[in-house]
Amino acid sequence: MQYLLEAFHYLFDPTHWRGSSGLAARAAEHLGYTALAVAVTALIAVPVGVWVGHTRRGASAVLSVAGALRALPALGMITFLAVALPMGVRVPLVPATIALVLLAAAPLVTGIVAGFESVDPEVIHSARAAGYSERQILTRVELPLGAPVMVGGLRSCVVQVLATATVVAYIGLGGLGRLLIDGLAVQDYSRMVAGALAVTALALVVDLCLAALQRWARPKVHSTD
Repeated sequence: MQYLLEAFHYLFDPTHWRGSSGLAARAAEHLGYTALAVAVTALIAVPVGVWVGHTRRGASAVLSVAGALRALPALGMITFLAVALPMGVRVPLVPATIALVLLAAAPLVTGIVAGFESVDPEVIHSARAAGYSERQILTRVELPLGAPVMVGGLRSCVVQVLATATVVAYIGLGGLGRLLIDGLAVQDYSRMVAGALAVTALALVVDLCLAALQRWARPKVHSTD
């Protein structure tokens, strides 16, 4: 209980929010690592998910690989990549981003494919019967109707990366994970608890924002009265 009270005192002390190593700067770094990993993941996962979801080809194989990626240990991957990558690309940001991308790909691909599967097949058949091209079915039927589930996959992806990004501090990067690593180095457990609380609060805020986006993405039902 004492560490928890001291952690709250640490978080609400204005002096801990200032400077390049303050909480504000660490939170910004943390969000930056998360945004970079999610953006790179989206460049890979969105085309794969859309192709698999629309064509219904290779879904079992892709989802099996995505499920296997969920089991990879983040800290182990980052450590391995930091050592195994060629010297020219062994900048800490590179292995950290690769490890976070591998973790983020699974929920994003799964969410996109699930979004396509949530669309009633009869609606797609009706669109084809009405003369819609495959591109029109994709853009006017499947994506709008599957958007809430797809945003749910994005929501899961972002929150998972945000929570896992604490481990990048282990290889010398910043972010809120620095409070845990630096606190452990000097046995400052109050700082470590403060770091855990800060990451949790940041994840909850981001999750609430994405939940609002998910609600907004639901197809609007127009009354015929």
